[in-house]
Amino acid sequence: MEQWVCIPCGYVYDPAVGDPDGGIAPGTSFENIPDDWVCPVCGMDKTSFELMS
Repeated sequence: MEQWVCIPCGYVYDPAVGDPDGGIAPGTSFENIPDDWVCPVCGMDKTSFELMS
């Protein structure tokens, strides 16, 4: 699965791990995260993330 990085802080969203504290179950692709989800480190929204290459 594709990993996404938060540009402001460098947090990496790994779909295999999800964000359990944020209510995102392991195995959830970035595209399937609700639009109101925010980075658990810096609080930025999904538009601040870029696909890791």
